[in-house]
Amino acid sequence: MTSSASTKPFLRALAGETLTPPPFWLMRQAGRYLPEYRQTRAQAGSFLDLCYNPDLAVEVTLQPLRRYGFDAAILFSDILVVPDGLGQDVSFREGEGPVLTPIRSAMDLDRLDLSGLHRRLDPVYRTVSGLSTAIPPTTALIGFSGAPWTVATYMIEGGGSKDFSQAKRLMWGQPELFARLMDLLVEATGQYLIRQIDAGAEAIQIFDTWAGALPETEFRRWVIEPTRRLVERIRAERPGIPVIGFPRGAGILYETYVRETRVSGVSLDSSVPLDWAAATLQPHCTVQGNLDPILLVAGGEALDAGIDRVLRTLGKGPFIFNLGHGIIPPTPPENVARLAERVKSFKG
Repeated sequence: MTSSASTKPFLRALAGETLTPPPFWLMRQAGRYLPEYRQTRAQAGSFLDLCYNPDLAVEVTLQPLRRYGFDAAILFSDILVVPDGLGQDVSFREGEGPVLTPIRSAMDLDRLDLSGLHRRLDPVYRTVSGLSTAIPPTTALIGFSGAPWTVATYMIEGGGSKDFSQAKRLMWGQPELFARLMDLLVEATGQYLIRQIDAGAEAIQIFDTWAGALPETEFRRWVIEPTRRLVERIRAERPGIPVIGFPRGAGILYETYVRETRVSGVSLDSSVPLDWAAATLQPHCTVQGNLDPILLVAGGEALDAGIDRVLRTLGKGPFIFNLGHGIIPPTPPENVARLAERVKSFKG
């Protein structure tokens, strides 16, 4: 644990302490629901330009801290900077999301280049470094990446997907090629996360957004195993840095994921039953989550009741309050303020 861990509630919770009130932050806490974010985003140009502009990326990371006093700041970036750093053509189109030149053959894969990764991603490391001195002294800094399986789906599909048919066809139809891509992503992601830690990140979150798309056997091979390798590498090379895994949609496989990856914390999507998580997952690691992001849009008494349910059930053990996925753009900022006030006033 870092020397400042004792003063940072987020890091204390990840080390296994039960805190009342629990520390809290929200996935996508910097984003389009904030008017100041939209102003900064307009200055930047494209979304990737914002990710690669350290001054502006630091600013949008700090904006929600100023408003709400979160216990953690998460680097403002995107999971697809890794394929971009490997030389895949990546762009973000308004109203369409990410667009990538798909990887479907050995020739496509051969064009990717690990040697240029850190040169291309240097602006991200500079953002982390800038944040490490700009955030309040009791606020922890989270670095992050996408998990190899989730990043691979975008690389193979050429963007988002509803059924991941191209990624699964490559996985089952050309298993050696798919394994090569996954090995490259494990190596690139490991290097990327270590560099973030060296720049000042005090904890890491690995987002496996599409983990729930895989059957059990493939989940074990392509979600659990790559994440386990990343956790082991961070533990070996940068001891004391906690890792949070987020295998969204994993259902009952959350338990196997926690036991076999040996993450310090696990982020729960909104479908995970609270009592089950408290009984099955919390004895093994810190849990984080899992308020439905739409409750944050709805507000009012329903929001209060949802917050209280999560706090009462998970607040008896090592716990970080968060959402079950990221804040969505229609969220009223005043509802986030209401959540912040309610979590901070929780007395157990």
